[in-house]
Amino acid sequence: MIVVERHEVLVVGAGNAGVSLAAKLLKDGARDVAVVDRRQVHRYRPLLNYVGSGEATTADLERAQHEVLPSAATWVRDDVASVDPGARTVTLGGGRTLGYGTLVLATGLPEDWDAVPGLRAAYDAGWAGSTFVDTSAVRVWPALRDLARGTVVFTIPPEPAPCGATALKPLLMACEHWQRAGVLANLDVRLVTPFDSVLDVPQADERLEPILASYGVQVHHASRVATVDAANRSLTLSTPDGEETLDDVAFAHVVPPYRAPRWVEDAGLGTGPAGLVDVDPETLRHHRHPDVWALGDVANHGTRSSGGALRDQVKVLAHNLAAVHNAGGPAADAELHRYDGYTVMPITTSRQRLLLVEVDREGRSSPSAPFVDLTRPRRSTWLFDRYGLLQVYYRRILRGRV
Repeated sequence: MIVVERHEVLVVGAGNAGVSLAAKLLKDGARDVAVVDRRQVHRYRPLLNYVGSGEATTADLERAQHEVLPSAATWVRDDVASVDPGARTVTLGGGRTLGYGTLVLATGLPEDWDAVPGLRAAYDAGWAGSTFVDTSAVRVWPALRDLARGTVVFTIPPEPAPCGATALKPLLMACEHWQRAGVLANLDVRLVTPFDSVLDVPQADERLEPILASYGVQVHHASRVATVDAANRSLTLSTPDGEETLDDVAFAHVVPPYRAPRWVEDAGLGTGPAGLVDVDPETLRHHRHPDVWALGDVANHGTRSSGGALRDQVKVLAHNLAAVHNAGGPAADAELHRYDGYTVMPITTSRQRLLLVEVDREGRSSPSAPFVDLTRPRRSTWLFDRYGLLQVYYRRILRGRV
């Protein structure tokens, strides 16, 4: 094995997590930061829910990758094939081997299509899709907009998932559209959630349950899609009472399950059935390999992923990498900051109303604006989520100004 290139900090992944961390590190004085990612297009993923509800286009959320990566970072345009944490090397899909002083995994989570047999075929057939899958999001609104009767199924993905609670956005925006069009009563709208309540977050559930009831949505609690029959347009649910089949589905907004890239597990860096990176949930440092860190969806940080959670993680991790560097190595007594598990769940309750639920790792309320009840649906919150946050994202967050 020939190491042809070495970087002091090697970040794998150029999504929100990787780009914002790289920018923050460079802004704070790091001299050698490289980012590994093959993708040429950067997407502001939260806006995909609005694409799937007819409120945005893909052009609104996309930028060229070279425009958002910090100019002082080295962009390695390739995928990771394997990691050897003992040798501190990363082998790329193209065959090159990179060395690193510090490795940060910020890959996000790929879809685990094999976990739900038949789901990929249903996506290909066009009667299933979701706003969580880039190539599918543009097809969701045309499929939902003109429905006038039949069964429509929406799912909240089991954890881990990239901000899974936002799967409620296309459901509730579609319901208001159907209500205004006078066809909601002719539709059998189902929500499949893996939780005992809607989200298993009391602050959210007490707002969402009456809203779902007002739209006539039938909720399948503690359930998930087990298999899909793409040819016959049917879903088989795994429920507490056994299997249940939904036939003649007009459209299914089924979010696929997720898991970490397989090479994370192959490198001995993962934990649990989804193979998330085995980090200390507070310091974000790997339990067994002190030169490896992770943040975002791929990290086992003990809270539900969100962009708001990521902003806190970037600040904590940037400080901790600097603290370890200043201590002269992986010193146990380095003064590390700790991430409390803060996360935020932005959920539209209608086409132009949105609520925010902010909690810590223990599920306790953790409001960023304690004098305003953001769990009450507001048009102003919707406007910021749809328009304002996009500008903040590209102008500040991805430039390390968190």
